[in-house]
Amino acid sequence: MIHILLVEDQSIVRSGIKMMIEQDAALCVRAEASNGKEALEQLERHMIDLVIMDVSMPIMNGIESTQKIKAQWPTIRVLMLTTFNDKEYAMQALQYGANGFMLKTADPEHLIQSIHSCMNGGLSIHDHVTAKIMPRLLRKEAADPIQIELTKRERELVKLVGEGKTNKEIAAELYLSIGTVKNHLTQILHKLELRDRTQLAIYAVKNHLA
Repeated sequence: MIHILLVEDQSIVRSGIKMMIEQDAALCVRAEASNGKEALEQLERHMIDLVIMDVSMPIMNGIESTQKIKAQWPTIRVLMLTTFNDKEYAMQALQYGANGFMLKTADPEHLIQSIHSCMNGGLSIHDHVTAKIMPRLLRKEAADPIQIELTKRERELVKLVGEGKTNKEIAAELYLSIGTVKNHLTQILHKLELRDRTQLAIYAVKNHLA
């Protein structure tokens, strides 16, 4: 069972999203909050696997609360959910460690798939958001040549992470066990001095590995 904290300031919208999520028997909305401050309080009380976080909320918005959550509970996944097709929100959320960015216009099936993707180590970004942020990443000044030498296997792994593949998908493609994939990724993050999978995916794009 995947335990979810649902953070959305409009109660009617929150109820609708909860109904969508719980169509999947493996998903359970264990707690709810109407702003980022309440979300942090709920995380102190409940064991949560994934936070579905609205971006625009009073008191503390989703971007600020994601930064705080990732600093205090780095293993908790955060899936951003918003009505705004805005690249600035997406870039900020990803920089702070969010594991995905979905629009509220997504259908229930897509939302549920994104939740499972996040929990399996994937980086789930709505197509329309990807279309906004990837050109921006690619238009940035060319990254400095990679100073740290990666092995052929490590470059393959980084490439697949940059393509948004989950650990399970990477394991199947490279004929490795999931445990081996996780160990390799941990070593790569340490070698590149990156914080998490999101930073690794961005690194892959910037360095033309994906």
